[in-house]
Amino acid sequence: MTSSALALPRAAWRPAWVTERAPVLAVVAVLFVLWYLAAFLMNAPQVRDAFERNDIKYTLTDVIAGTMNGDRPVVPAPHQVVIELYDSIFGYPLDSRRNLAYHAWVTLSATAVGFAIGAIFGILLAILIVHLRTLEKSLLPWIICSQMVPILAIAPIIIVVFGAIGIRGLLPKSIISAYLCFFPVTIGMVKGLTSPDPIQLDLMRTWSANKLQVFWKLRWPSSIPFLFTSLKVSVTISLVGAIVAELPTGAQAGIGARLLTGSYYGQTVQIWAALVAAAVIATVLIGIIDLIAKWTAHRMGATT
Repeated sequence: MTSSALALPRAAWRPAWVTERAPVLAVVAVLFVLWYLAAFLMNAPQVRDAFERNDIKYTLTDVIAGTMNGDRPVVPAPHQVVIELYDSIFGYPLDSRRNLAYHAWVTLSATAVGFAIGAIFGILLAILIVHLRTLEKSLLPWIICSQMVPILAIAPIIIVVFGAIGIRGLLPKSIISAYLCFFPVTIGMVKGLTSPDPIQLDLMRTWSANKLQVFWKLRWPSSIPFLFTSLKVSVTISLVGAIVAELPTGAQAGIGARLLTGSYYGQTVQIWAALVAAAVIATVLIGIIDLIAKWTAHRMGATT
C-alpha cells in the first residue's frame, strides 16, 4: 500500500454501501438487543412461576433459556419469530390455509386493489379541487373530517352494508383500504398541483396556453414528487386497512385472520410472525414505489 493510500481517512477505505447503511444497521442491531431484553424481562415471571409450581430448583441460566424458548411467551424472542416464519411458509403447501404466504397473498390482493382505487380517486379529487375553487372550500373540509372517524368503527358498517347486497370477499376490504389511502394522495396532489410559482403560471398565459396545456406541461410534472411521496404513505395505510377489514368479519384468510386465530388460541409467536410478515410486505411495496419514482425521475430528466 502506498503512502498516499495510508494518508486517506479511514472512512475512505469503506465501500459506499457500508457508509450509507451503517446507521440503519446500527439502529436495527439496537432494536434486536432491546427486543431480546424485553423478551427476558416480560417472560421471566412466567418462567419462574412454572419452576416454582413444579418445585424445580432453577438458576439464572435456566430462566434465560426458558424466556427464549417458551411455547406461549408474552413477548417471543426474535429467533422464535424467524423460526415461526420459516415453518409457516415452507412447512406447508402454498395453497394451504396454514401457510402464511397464502394469507399474505389474500391481504396483498385487497391492498393492491384498494390502493389502486384510492390513488386514482385521490388524484381525480385533487384535480377537481385545484381547478374548481368552489370545491376547495366546500369539499376539502369534508375530506379532512372523513379521516377523523376511527376505521374500526367504519369497517364493520362497510362489511355489513356490502354483505346485505351480496358483495363479500375482496371488494369490501378493498373499499376500506381505499377509504384510508385516498386522503394522503388527495392532500399531496393538491399541494403538488398548486406548487408552480405564479411567475411560471404567468409565463404559460403569455404563451396563450389553455388550462389543459397548463395542467400537462406545468402542474402535472410539478406534482410528480408529491405524488410518489403520498403513494409511499398511502400504500402502508392501504395494507393496514386491508388487515383491519379482516378483523370484524372473522375472516378465514388473510393476515387479519391469522392475527385472530393467534389471539383466540394464545399463539403469541404466530401473532408476531404475522405482524413481521405485514411489515415485510409494506417494506417491499414502498421499495417498489421508490423504484418507480426513481425511474420516472430519470425519464423526466432528473440528474440524481
